[in-house]
Amino acid sequence: MGTKLVPVAALLAAVVLATGPALAEPPAAEGPLGGDRLAGRGLIVPKGVKAPPKTKATSFVIADAETGQVLAAKNPHGRYLPASTLKTLTALALIPKLDRNLKVKPSRTAVNQEGSAVGLSTKPIYKVDDLFKALMLTSGNDAAMALAEANGGLSTTLADMNSEAKRLQANDTVAKTPSGLDKPGQSSSAYDLALIARAGLANPEFRRYVSLKTSRFPAPKGYYEIGNHNKLLWRYKGMVGVKNGWTSKALGSFVGAATRDGHTIIVTIMRHDGYFWEEVEHLLDWGFAMRGKSTPVGTLVDPLPAQPVTKQVQAPAVPAAPAAAPAQGAGSEPGTSRAIGALAIGAGVLGGAGWLFYGMRRRRTARESSRTAGRR
Repeated sequence: MGTKLVPVAALLAAVVLATGPALAEPPAAEGPLGGDRLAGRGLIVPKGVKAPPKTKATSFVIADAETGQVLAAKNPHGRYLPASTLKTLTALALIPKLDRNLKVKPSRTAVNQEGSAVGLSTKPIYKVDDLFKALMLTSGNDAAMALAEANGGLSTTLADMNSEAKRLQANDTVAKTPSGLDKPGQSSSAYDLALIARAGLANPEFRRYVSLKTSRFPAPKGYYEIGNHNKLLWRYKGMVGVKNGWTSKALGSFVGAATRDGHTIIVTIMRHDGYFWEEVEHLLDWGFAMRGKSTPVGTLVDPLPAQPVTKQVQAPAVPAAPAAAPAQGAGSEPGTSRAIGALAIGAGVLGGAGWLFYGMRRRRTARESSRTAGRR
């Protein structure tokens, strides 16, 4: 009887090996990601160079977007609550998966999200394109949840966000909400936010959203205008965008990028207790002045290779019956559908092996816990 079980085990092992991981695993790091100097918790500046202007931020990174060189930093890998700057990861993870013309009907859960909101209704009047504008301009937590629903649900979206963070090698980042509302276990770092911003700037749709100053937004009766919360879009020469955030626990955070003379500088700050706009301007000025004139203190690492995704072009359907095999595409993690399909085929060939897969169904959570006092 034992010999009859050998083919079953062999087939299951072959199926697992055949599916493989969706992402290539990076080699084991011998030191901190981006270079040994980035392990420091204090100010990290090239030798013989005037230090960047002072800032109240607990952590920051100044980097060259083209070369990936980190020009200066302070506690770059310190893990903190990211607040709404996490929406940059939400956008980067979902833009490739959702068709911008897809119509979305937000749920009451989405409409009633705590904190900053664009003011969604439960009517099917919004395109994905509208929701991304609301996400990145007005920092709508309601838009973040509506996009998560369009992507197949909260659990799927968080899996996609964390998978994207892993692809970018943003290893300090753990997403627990699509909006950035504080939740235990959620974190990011100034280094990771710079990685995310750099990848986002390479995506034309992401860049378009973060660069918009204003936009018309659908309402049950007509439209109204929404404006970008990033003040530097109006006052800093060459400002591209990206995203600011605040909660009472995270304090102020910001991810910004500006372009001058064909070169782009990225500045990220975390845990700033106060008004940071002028400080960010001075950090950007320092970055432009030092670019190409000093030895970098580290580097923004390149993303890992990933499998292509398929955009979702129709509204999410009611979950399929247990017998239906999930289709590869939007709302599923890369490699998941292939693995389930291969296991199902193996079960069909072996007949009696089908019971091994009974009950293997992902549980999705529909409730999001957020206890912040407010955010913008």
